[in-house]
Amino acid sequence: MLQTDARTVYDEDLNVFRDQVRKFFDRALTPNLDRWEEEGVVDRAFWTACGEAGLLCPTVPAEYGGLGLDFRYNAVIDEELAYAGSSAGITLQSDIVADYIVNYGSDEQKARWLPGMISGEVVTAIAMTEPGTGSDLQGVRTTARKDGNHYVVSGSKTYITNGQNADLIIVVAKTDPDAGSKGISLVLVEADREGFKRGRNLDKVGQNSADTSELFFEEVRVPITNCLGEEGRGFAYLMSQLPQERLGIAVSAQAGAQRAFDEAVKFTKERKAFGQSVFDFQNTRFTLGSLKSKLQAGWAHIDWAIARHLQGKLTAAEGSAAKLFHTELQWEVVDAALQLHGGAGYMNEYPIARLWRDARVQRIYGGTSEIMKEVVARSI
Repeated sequence: MLQTDARTVYDEDLNVFRDQVRKFFDRALTPNLDRWEEEGVVDRAFWTACGEAGLLCPTVPAEYGGLGLDFRYNAVIDEELAYAGSSAGITLQSDIVADYIVNYGSDEQKARWLPGMISGEVVTAIAMTEPGTGSDLQGVRTTARKDGNHYVVSGSKTYITNGQNADLIIVVAKTDPDAGSKGISLVLVEADREGFKRGRNLDKVGQNSADTSELFFEEVRVPITNCLGEEGRGFAYLMSQLPQERLGIAVSAQAGAQRAFDEAVKFTKERKAFGQSVFDFQNTRFTLGSLKSKLQAGWAHIDWAIARHLQGKLTAAEGSAAKLFHTELQWEVVDAALQLHGGAGYMNEYPIARLWRDARVQRIYGGTSEIMKEVVARSI
C-alpha cells in the first residue's frame, strides 16, 4: 500500500478519495488482472464500473456531468492504478483525451461525448503515432481532405492505446499538407464510420492488458464539425497539453517504482539463503537503501510538479524533465528489484516480472527519454 502520510500535495478529502479508489481496485481490478493479461484487453464492464465509481474524467466540469475536481484526483487514480500493477487505459481517457475535448471542443462536442466518457460507456483514444512517425508529429502523413462539408480522412496509425475498445478517436491529421505544423488539425472520428478499421491488437513486450492497436482510415468521411478546435491549430493544441500528459506518466512511473521496491523488500525479508534472510546481506541492504533515498526524493519532486501544475506554471520543459526523471528511476528500481528476486524474478507468477515488463515502455511513449533530454536542453 502506498504510504501518503508525508505527502504535501494531498489533503484529507484526497485521502478519503484514495481509500475509495483502493477499495474499488481491490474489488474490481486486482482479481481480473491475470485474465486481462491473457486476453490482451480490459473488459468494457470495468470501464462502466469505473464510471459508476466516479473514477473517470474527474476534472470535467459539472455542467457536462463531471465532478469539476482538480488534477490531484487524476493523480491519485494514476498512482493507485500503477501501484496495483495495471496498465488499463482509463488514465489516457481521464488525463489526456478529456482535456482536449473540454479545452478545445465545441459545446455540441462536449455535450455529445463527455457524459459517456464519464460513465465509461464511451471509450476514447488519441491517434498520433504512425508506422513512420513517432515523436516528430510534424511528420504525420494521415490527411483530412475537405470535400464539401466533410473531411475525408485517409491514413494509418499504430501503437494506439485503447485501440480495440475505442468508440471515439482523436486523429492527428494534416488538413493542409503544405503548411507544416500549421497544417495539422485534430479530427474526431467515430468508430462506426464507414472506412474505419481496427488492425490487430499488437503483441507487446509488456502492458499486455492494455489494448494497443493499429488503426486504418480508408477515406473515412466525417462532418467538418468533427474538427476539434480550430483547423490548423492541432499542433499547438498537442504542445499545450504535453505538460499534463508527461506529468501523468511521471506520476504512474513513481508509483510503479514504489511497488517494485516494496515487492523487493517483502521478498528479500522472506527468502532465506546461507542461513539468513536475503535482506540481511550487505549488498541487499545497500541496494535497497540507495533506492529508498531516490524514491524519497522522487515523491517530493512529484508533489512539487503536481502543485506547480495546479498553479498553471508547469512548463513543457519541466513536464518533460519529470517524465525523464521518474521513468528512468522506475526502470532503475524495477530492474534492481527483479535482480534481488534472483531466479524467481524471471517467473511470471511473481508480480515483479509484470512490473518489470510494463515499465520498459514508459521511457518510450509520451516522448522518448532522448526527446525529453532535448526538450529540457532547449530550455537551458
